[in-house]
Amino acid sequence: MKTLKLKGLDMSCFTETLENGLEIIFVPYENKKNYFISFATRFGSETTSFIPSNKQKEIKVPDGIAHFLEHKMFEQENGEDPFTFFSKTGTGSNASTSFDYTQYICYGTKNFEENLRYLLNFVKKPYYTDKNVEKEKGIIAEELKMYDDIPEFQLEMKLRENIFHVSPRRIDIGGSIKEINKITKEDLYLCYENFYSPNNMFVLVVGNFPKESALEIIKDELENEKNKGQPIIKTKKENIKIRKKSETIKSTVKVPKIGFGLKIPLQNLDYDLVMLDMYLTMITTLCYGSSSEFRERTRNNKLLNSLYTEWEMLDDFRVFYIMASTNYPEKLLEEIKNELKDLVISEEAFTRMKKVWIANEVKMIDDIDATVNNIFDDLIKYKKVIPNKIELIKKMNIEKLNELIKKIDFENYSIVTMYGKDE
Repeated sequence: MKTLKLKGLDMSCFTETLENGLEIIFVPYENKKNYFISFATRFGSETTSFIPSNKQKEIKVPDGIAHFLEHKMFEQENGEDPFTFFSKTGTGSNASTSFDYTQYICYGTKNFEENLRYLLNFVKKPYYTDKNVEKEKGIIAEELKMYDDIPEFQLEMKLRENIFHVSPRRIDIGGSIKEINKITKEDLYLCYENFYSPNNMFVLVVGNFPKESALEIIKDELENEKNKGQPIIKTKKENIKIRKKSETIKSTVKVPKIGFGLKIPLQNLDYDLVMLDMYLTMITTLCYGSSSEFRERTRNNKLLNSLYTEWEMLDDFRVFYIMASTNYPEKLLEEIKNELKDLVISEEAFTRMKKVWIANEVKMIDDIDATVNNIFDDLIKYKKVIPNKIELIKKMNIEKLNELIKKIDFENYSIVTMYGKDE
């Protein structure tokens, strides 16, 4: 395996790519008792149109199929439930589907080798029948109805609809009841064969585990798996501008909520993507972070009950989201917008935040969960581990930050305000 030093952190990451394209990433810890295993594919809900491998014609599969497929992987031909298998030794297990990936995980302190082998085995052996597919439709329909009743979910989806014109990111990861009712076992096998292919997957193992035997098990189980080719994905060109500036909706909330989405196209930003994301995150952290003047001011003025921020990375865009609960939505929105007007970051604030970030990187490496999230995000966003983040933070400079600020259209935002039904 290749050794990748995590610079400034006194730790190493070990990587290997098998001949069939499968990536293996190990981050061993000697001072921990637990481990975490992720077996992931770069196939998520945003991929529903593609030209299958070795075919000529583009096909469209129903929305929500990646999430549906994830559910069905837990139904094995021998009738054994993977959750039951893992729970016998107190091992946790789960799976998740996002817009751009699906992962299957297990984590614990015992039976590492047995659990690793079992995880790889059940993900590589799909079992779909007409009967079990029909059964799953009812289960997922209930799940979708449950989310439809959650105000925070309603707010996010309405905001996504107003930010994106054609991007699949405006569609719920789970799809809709109408769409999932179209799914057949043939659709599931088609997606599995095209996207659950070694050259589109990786195994990430972090924690206390025997590195040599882990590699031996992965090779034993997956080295001879055939690379099923590479489907062609043709994406529709998304409009640079947001689709709708603002909208007011009603729900079952007692306290109003607001959603704010800033859409930033990458076409005129000539930056390395890792550095660009660092600079963008620096801007929003200084504007809206937990120690920002904005937070202190809005709390002191009783404008803010809670606030959550997130960056979303797409191939051609970055989108910044703010979700907040407030008794004074109009006033809070003005505060949010004013923070971006004529924005200039001071060198003092910039230097202080760089020191905080470096300290957080050092602190985070001692937390297995944080390390998993950090490296997993790298593998999805950049398709590689970024081993020198501390060095990159040190290289950031205030001139480039303020230069980037001048290139961003801070008016390219959408707002959704949610009130209670009786307001």
